[in-house]
Amino acid sequence: MTAVIDTFIAPPCHEKIDILFQDESILLINKPSGLLSLSGKNPLNKDSVHYRLVQQFPTALMVHRLDFGTSGVMVVALNKAVNAELTKQFQARTIVKHYVSVLEGHLRDDEGEISFPIAKNKAHFPLQKICMQTGKSAISHFRVLARLQNPLRTRVGFMPVTGRTHQLRVHSEKIGHPILGCDLYGNEGTHAMASRLLLHATRLEFDHPITAERMVGTCEAAF
Repeated sequence: MTAVIDTFIAPPCHEKIDILFQDESILLINKPSGLLSLSGKNPLNKDSVHYRLVQQFPTALMVHRLDFGTSGVMVVALNKAVNAELTKQFQARTIVKHYVSVLEGHLRDDEGEISFPIAKNKAHFPLQKICMQTGKSAISHFRVLARLQNPLRTRVGFMPVTGRTHQLRVHSEKIGHPILGCDLYGNEGTHAMASRLLLHATRLEFDHPITAERMVGTCEAAF
């Protein structure tokens, strides 16, 4: 089997990470678009959310990731026990994630569910694909926030039930309304319609791993 090589080199990200909340156990942060969640194997991709955070918080552990182009709320564990507890919540799908995005064209329905299984596209790394035979279950709820004109666009609120790689981007393309600014899915026209991927994690709800208090991290999109 031929090894798949990731040739992506991330351009410098000059935006900073905003800390929205911190205590002895967790951080809630706002990740900027154009920053990796974890450093890549290529030494040129050393800069990342994790690389920056451990300079100030040496025990910081990444519980989950946001794609390179996606911005928004993330929770970060500050020790292994907290990381394990938060990981359990993600696996049990008790953590609720909300996103806002802008899609090409006007969606017909005001709200609904997109349910297409997603698998790795082994022939075109790092792309994912819809595959009814080998794909893993992937479910995304959506709600139209606004229908925009000139050009036709739809501002959408997403609430993914599952957390597959590139899920919202793949699902949006599948229904014929790719996310603007996406360089992997859609087409050259939709990629050129925004200077960045128009996908932002606006809200993250989870149980505090120590106090069990329901935590809600929020951060509005810049677009």
